[in-house]
Amino acid sequence: MNSKLVSFSSTRGHELAARWDCGSTPPRAVALFAHCFTCSKDLKAVRRISRALVDRGIGVLRFDFTGLGESEGEFGETNFTSNIEDLLSAAEYLRRGHGAPALLIGHSLGGAAALVGASEIPECKAVATIGAPSSTRHLQRSLLDSNPQLAEADEGTTVVLAGRRFQLQKQLIEDLGKDRVEASVAELGRALLIMHSPVDEVVDIDHARRIYEVAKHPKSFVSLDSADHLLLRDPADARYVAEVLAAWASRFLDLEEEPEPDAPISVSDEPGEVVVRGGRSFVQDIRAGGHRLVADEPESVGGSGRGPNPYDFLLTALGACVSMTLRMYANRKDWPLEAVEVRLRHQKIHARDCSECENAEGKVDRIDRTIELVGDLDPDQRQRLMEIADRCPVHRTLTSETFISTQEKTGDRT
Repeated sequence: MNSKLVSFSSTRGHELAARWDCGSTPPRAVALFAHCFTCSKDLKAVRRISRALVDRGIGVLRFDFTGLGESEGEFGETNFTSNIEDLLSAAEYLRRGHGAPALLIGHSLGGAAALVGASEIPECKAVATIGAPSSTRHLQRSLLDSNPQLAEADEGTTVVLAGRRFQLQKQLIEDLGKDRVEASVAELGRALLIMHSPVDEVVDIDHARRIYEVAKHPKSFVSLDSADHLLLRDPADARYVAEVLAAWASRFLDLEEEPEPDAPISVSDEPGEVVVRGGRSFVQDIRAGGHRLVADEPESVGGSGRGPNPYDFLLTALGACVSMTLRMYANRKDWPLEAVEVRLRHQKIHARDCSECENAEGKVDRIDRTIELVGDLDPDQRQRLMEIADRCPVHRTLTSETFISTQEKTGDRT
């Protein structure tokens, strides 16, 4: 996933920080993500959901509301109305540079903002909420119960929210009282996905029930079982949300199907066989292990950039094999290896510039590989894992003599 830090101006003149997440090819649709109250665009759950959508060909803009994260402005001077204004400013930024958002995603109060703001974004086709309240009065009551002085705090008062200190004003409480969420849901006119945990201690599951009852079809509800409100307690919760949301969105965004290659591919039932078929362009349709892949060349060399090039697949095979091998070894040893990240680059270099190469003439292939081991590993464990990396099967294949036998297939194609 490519992630670029960008910014845009709000209607109130503040510079709002955002991240534009996309793949290596132009997105087939655009989504806009509104985070929860006092959170930021960089919440782990938000990043995971964005990554899953990008994998489906959907570009995602996740931004910080005024006064939060990396955005300018004073949070204490904001309210629910200004959140909606920020959302619409983000939509306008996308409209000018990447395409208007077809999907709005909102977490908690960001979900309420998405439900209300959708009517002002005509290009929006679907809305998804995660732990969203059916009423902004819910937050109003919660703030007043823990900070009764807010009812009279015209000049502002300091409150502690999620372990952080904020200066809030009476106008926030008054604005939250102007509840318009349910009315907006009733007139939404877009596909709606409601995701909520039945044990959410911040926004009760009854809010999801109310939103579902008021909404018109098409509407869907997904229970998040034991997930906490921020989807932080168990990383599997955020992954589940990401996968379900990405699959659901693909149905309602009218994503164009990937074009077929110039020539139809024959499907093989032979175990371990990979079938590659190309036509008049560089696009290659690949069937491997029951999976369909696409290879292509970048536009700079005459391709259309619809998929990785052959050397990208070569590096992918090596990187995946290394990571899997280290995972198996660490599991067998019961070592605390939490994650592995392998970065690889391929280049052709002159043999004379390679001190480790046997050949002295012409050019040779060089693969530069960097491995990051995440976990509470001691130095000996890290050293051993780096040694094991060179023993993965694909590494051995690439560094040993390989014989390729080629025959031409004759007769009718099936």
